[in-house]
Amino acid sequence: MSGCGLETRMKMVQQNLPYKNGGHDPERERNSRRGTGALQVYPASTGSNATNASLMREVVQAETLVRAWRAVRRNRGGPGVDGMTIEAFESWWPKNRQRIVDELLAGTYQPEAVKRVEIPKSKGGVRVLGVPTVLDRVVQQAIVQVLTPIFDPGFSEHSYGFRPGRSAHGAVLAVREYAADGYRWVVDVDLKTFFDHVNHDVLMGRLARRIADKDLLRLIRRFLRAGMMTGGIVSPRTAGTPQGGPLSPLLSNVLLDEWDKELERRGHHFVRYADDCNIYVQSRRAGERVLASCRRFLEQRLRLIVNEEKSAVARPSTRTFLGYSMTAHRRPKLRLGPDSTKRLKDRLREILRRTRGRSLRTIVFELNQYLRGWLGYFRLIETPSVLKKLQSWIQRKLRCYRIKQLRRASQLFWELKRLGVPVKDLVWLLSTSRGPWRLSRNPQVHQGFGPRYWANLGLFHLPNSWRRLASAT
Repeated sequence: MSGCGLETRMKMVQQNLPYKNGGHDPERERNSRRGTGALQVYPASTGSNATNASLMREVVQAETLVRAWRAVRRNRGGPGVDGMTIEAFESWWPKNRQRIVDELLAGTYQPEAVKRVEIPKSKGGVRVLGVPTVLDRVVQQAIVQVLTPIFDPGFSEHSYGFRPGRSAHGAVLAVREYAADGYRWVVDVDLKTFFDHVNHDVLMGRLARRIADKDLLRLIRRFLRAGMMTGGIVSPRTAGTPQGGPLSPLLSNVLLDEWDKELERRGHHFVRYADDCNIYVQSRRAGERVLASCRRFLEQRLRLIVNEEKSAVARPSTRTFLGYSMTAHRRPKLRLGPDSTKRLKDRLREILRRTRGRSLRTIVFELNQYLRGWLGYFRLIETPSVLKKLQSWIQRKLRCYRIKQLRRASQLFWELKRLGVPVKDLVWLLSTSRGPWRLSRNPQVHQGFGPRYWANLGLFHLPNSWRRLASAT
């Protein structure tokens, strides 16, 4: 599916919840003890009972801005077009906070252009992100915190993307249940570069139905129309809401909620995560009708474009949703999508490609960090045999690189001898011309650099870790 890719989805900002216990905030106390350099807490300028017509005052309240800053800092991210980093912003903000608040209340705040960042796609091409400045990210996050309680309760229960208390895992489990209940055909609707084609007028019209504060609406439109900088040149934007800022996911849900409501009205079984939508039906013929009606609705009512090449009516076992696929059993099981396996191997190859001059233990540590996060996302799979194959592949790749580090066959001979491999089984190494990849699958090499060797180095074990996660849930 186009739009919000898997890597991006795994790193997106989650909503920050208010503090409980009567407002007790441990970070605030730490900041007060640290003194200068830490983000200060300023007294709120308005009460918490602002009406819908004065939401901007809610946005600039001290507690709202502090929570927004914490969320942006927690998510890290690089600088925008102004070059200001997260660390530099922390000391800049206390001196400029009141000026920014005054600009927001006066309606004179002007967002900076977003910085264009391209992320390669697994199937070729690039995904374009628009990275706002740190200040703009804080302001956007504050807006999200104010608008989420207004919009989110009215969103469809079939919408799972970027909402408090909901996740990609909930969406994946829901589609599996639809397939198990007999809906064995899926209408996979792909929106063509959704975040680049959002119509600003249509989106602002949907926002204006619930927001009476014209100053806030004007600010959101400015964020939408902020240009994109590429190579030092800023290009104006008349459509789209680029991925990369905290506000974009909420705006996508606001726009697509009308589609959700239409699907509900028709009684469809569906799941939507951001711009990824799967609708489950009982026959191909029904699926073709649904796809045609969705195309008309999206293009005529929301002015969005359906990607005809990627949209399809097919069996769930042949499609991928949020990185997962399903088996064709009567009671389907979740499995890795083909692209997910390829992305994992590509990422591990990148890590292993940077091994020159680094110890094997350092390499294993970096692999472990990535594998833990990867398995945390894909822990719902119900076909663990693929994890055994991946573990075997990872260990072979590591054996290959260990052989490269040793450089000579004679050094490999002495290393394997030290690891307990009988000398009589190693004599052939002294005259071999095989390369590292072929040697990595040799029985003697496998014996020396076997599972125990990698366990002693602390290599993350995918099958064992999956079993622990499965038993815990």
